[in-house]
Order: sequence, then C-alpha cells, then structure tokens
Amino acid sequence: MASARPLLWVSVIIPTRERTAPLAECLRALAAQTYPRAGFEILIVDDGSDAADAAAIEALAAEWGARSLRQPPSGPAEARNLGAGQAQGVYLAFTDDDCCPAPGWLAALVAALEAHPGAAAGGPIMNALPHNPYAAASQALVTYIYSYYNRDPQHAVFLTSNNLAFPAEVFNALGGFDCTLHLAAGEDRDLCDRWTLNQHRLIYVPAAVVAHAPAVNARRFWEQHFRYGRGAHGYHRARRARGQPPVPVEPPRFYLNLVRYLAGHAPRGRGWLGALLAVVSQAANFLGYLHQRRLPAAPGLAAPVAELSET
Repeated sequence: MASARPLLWVSVIIPTRERTAPLAECLRALAAQTYPRAGFEILIVDDGSDAADAAAIEALAAEWGARSLRQPPSGPAEARNLGAGQAQGVYLAFTDDDCCPAPGWLAALVAALEAHPGAAAGGPIMNALPHNPYAAASQALVTYIYSYYNRDPQHAVFLTSNNLAFPAEVFNALGGFDCTLHLAAGEDRDLCDRWTLNQHRLIYVPAAVVAHAPAVNARRFWEQHFRYGRGAHGYHRARRARGQPPVPVEPPRFYLNLVRYLAGHAPRGRGWLGALLAVVSQAANFLGYLHQRRLPAAPGLAAPVAELSET
C-alpha cells in the first residue's frame, strides 16, 4: 500500500519587499485554491522591507496562516532559496507578491508534477491590467516567448519564476536559484537552463494560470527591460563558466514577429504603442547588457551544474 502523503505536501514561496497591498491580494488568491488547504503551506520571504512594511507583512502572514521569514535586502533569488531551505513540502511552488494564482493553479501544478516525477512545471501568465499599455506589452512579451520556445509543452525551455514549481529534493540538489544573479532578472532563465542541462524536464501546464498586475509606467518599463539586459549578461556569463556554448542570436524574423505580436495585443487603438514598446524593450535590453558587460564579474558566479529574449 502506498505511504500517506506528508501533511504539507506543497510549499508556496513568495518573495516580497514593501508591496503589502498586492501581497494581500496574492494571499487572498491562495486562500481560494481548490487544492486542499491542509495540503500546502505558504512562506512569505521579506527581502529587507522597512520596519513598517515588515510589521505589515508579519500581520498578513498571521491573518492568512502563512509563515514569515526575513532577510537583509539580497534579491528575490536568495529570498526564494531561503524559503526553499525552510520549506516542509515535497514540492516547491513559486509565485510573486504582485501575482494572483487562479483557483485551480496549485492543483494543476501538483497534477503535472505527480504525472512526471522529477520534472518541474509552470503555466501561463495573464495580464491583470489590460488597460495599461506597459503592463500589456510586458505580458505580451512573455506570452510571445512562451509560444516561441515552449512549442512542445512536455519539453519546455523557459518558464518564469512567478509561476514555477519543482520537486524540492531535486531543486535543492541542483543548488536552487543562482544568488549571484541578484537583479530580479535572469535567475529563472539560468535555473531552467541548469534544470534541462541536468536532464530534467520542464512541463508547460496551460491550466496553471497566474494573473500578474505589475505596477509599471513608461519609466518603469524602460528600467525593467534595462535590468533584464543586465540579468541576461549575468546569465550568459554563468553559462560560460559552466563551459556551455554561447547563446545563439535569434534571426531577424524573431524580432519582426515580436513587434507584430505586441502591436496586435496592445489595448484597442494602441497598436502603434505596442509596436513601439517592443522596439523600446529590445533597445533597453541591449543597453542593459552592454552596461553590465563593463562591470567586473561577481565571484562565484556559476551555480552548480547549470537565447531567450528576456521578458
């Protein structure tokens, strides 16, 4: 007879920093999961919030039956790893504080992990701010990249860290997220790369939906994609340190189709802005990459054995 599952079968880990209002919405969404509440725990990892926000995070954790951990400001990769190190679940499910998982999110992820032992799983990200052209463009970039690289859902290539789940034992054996990639950019690409390099599968699960509500405007859109370019450089550097070949450059049609895709998925009447933001995102990405290239390498960059356009 099969042994009984541990009570805390899944650990949901949420890094956060001074965003208590969206965090409260995220916790509300987790409370509405169809997966049995006795079957998962929630770990909130405070990445160095100020005293007032830290107290508010503690209060939210108590209100929603979550565990709260705290670290000095070190970035989301280290926050996720801290949560994973304290987790009691057989599986680790990651999302972000500005995300609201759909009610069937956790059940869909667990079903995929159970059906494919040793694999990781993640699902689609939906834009929760359809009238914000910058949020729409950011999400359209993710959707375009998913459709381009994850054409075989049973052998996906890249899944973002705000909707991603792993078997805890394999995640920890691989070393988790690379904490030297501390910019909230590139650490998920790197982990997916190392995951598949070690002959583990990534499964794309269409039913595991997360709604994302990023607080983004024109300035933040530029800063976000500039940061992604910096993260991309760190990711490429880590690949070289592992002895992997350079990431190939995508053909021109990849970028042309990207512009068309964002134009077609912009808020009504703003296709021109969607197209412009596609160009802006890639320009910011490229300049961020060049900026980071001028900086010295961080010691110990390569994570244990680990070209997507960054989103």
